[in-house]
Amino acid sequence: MAIRREGPLMRNGGYSLRGSRLAVAIAIGVAIGCVFAFLYPHGLFDSTPIRTSRIAKSDLQVDLSSCESSERVNMLKSEFVAVSEKNKVLKKQIRELTEKIRLAEQGKDQAQKQVLVLGEQHKAGPFGTVKGLRTNPTVIPDESVNPRLAKILEKVAVNKELIVALANSNVKDMLEVWFSSIQKVGIPNYLVIALDEEIANLCQSKDVPVYKRDPDEGIDSVARTGGNHAVSGLKFHILREFLQLGYSVLLSDVDIVYLQNPFYHLYRDSDVESMTDGHNNMTAYGYNDVFDEPSMGWARYAHTMRIWVYNSGFFYIRPTIPSIELLDRVAGRLSREPKSWDQAVFNEELFFPSHPGYEGLHAARRTMDFYLFMNSKVLFKTVRKDANLSKLKPVIVHVNYHPDKLPRMKAVVEYYVNGKQDALKPFPDGSDW
Repeated sequence: MAIRREGPLMRNGGYSLRGSRLAVAIAIGVAIGCVFAFLYPHGLFDSTPIRTSRIAKSDLQVDLSSCESSERVNMLKSEFVAVSEKNKVLKKQIRELTEKIRLAEQGKDQAQKQVLVLGEQHKAGPFGTVKGLRTNPTVIPDESVNPRLAKILEKVAVNKELIVALANSNVKDMLEVWFSSIQKVGIPNYLVIALDEEIANLCQSKDVPVYKRDPDEGIDSVARTGGNHAVSGLKFHILREFLQLGYSVLLSDVDIVYLQNPFYHLYRDSDVESMTDGHNNMTAYGYNDVFDEPSMGWARYAHTMRIWVYNSGFFYIRPTIPSIELLDRVAGRLSREPKSWDQAVFNEELFFPSHPGYEGLHAARRTMDFYLFMNSKVLFKTVRKDANLSKLKPVIVHVNYHPDKLPRMKAVVEYYVNGKQDALKPFPDGSDW
């Protein structure tokens, strides 16, 4: 058996031929690829336009949404700012309401008024320098309360102050002495509240400023026919309008003789500044009165504070919230307790402190100098008998301790105005029953 053997040449030739073919095929493939690459740089199936359009559309959507989002954000920001401002206002109102509720629950109306005046809290100063609040702020005037009275007061009052007296025909003679003394001194700011037509006509004929109230069935019957105490009780009801209109009032009974202008001698540092029924330093300004109870043994002595009452027939009252509350309290009690004496109620409301079941009035008060604003006990029992005191000229003399008012008023005028030295001598210290 013959075996075919290939020589070296044959083997090399075959290998060379196959390699050449492969090289040619590769070359042709490369050439074709170059041609296609040249002719179709983006490939046979070019998706670039589609992608580009999608990208462009997407970019457009992004741009549009960006604009919309920007406007939305701005709108939300504006709403947020507005809500924040409202929230601040609401928080402030809530804080204020919470504070008011707290004060109301504790019954600390005066504390609220002091906070309004003092503003922010302060630290206490050095020893001996600390002073508490004494003068309450005046109310905001409200002319709608009584427009007719407001016009009268605008003409009559001086520095928002005036003397006011109530009178009916029962006190006509005393009223004439009263306003004659005022005119003699030259006091311009005074007003008579006429409780009937006779007094209104008298004042008009004497060129006396007068105010005739509108009819009020609730109190007019008392005003027309009531006695001295009945008429005196009405003043607490009537004076309220004066204070609401923003005027300070020096309330005066008609059994008073004016010898100087009282407005030159007021301090105006309290809600109420009143003359006293006291007759010396102790009774007028207060003293420590020791009560003795022997059965208590070691504790037999009890110290008490005493002061004689304020006279409700002559006091200066400022237009403050405590002052108006005082008038309301006294007028309310007098309407419920017709047998009560207005001066007693006036002092109880001014002085009684808060205690279980009762809320005291938080009003500042001042006692007038009893030698300047003199009651008739001081004059007839002490002053007229003292060589030095008799030389003193008081601002007013109030004939409150004596029932024979008119002759004593005339005697005061004779003594202090006309210089008649023995004008006061005929009268006893007290009164004949």
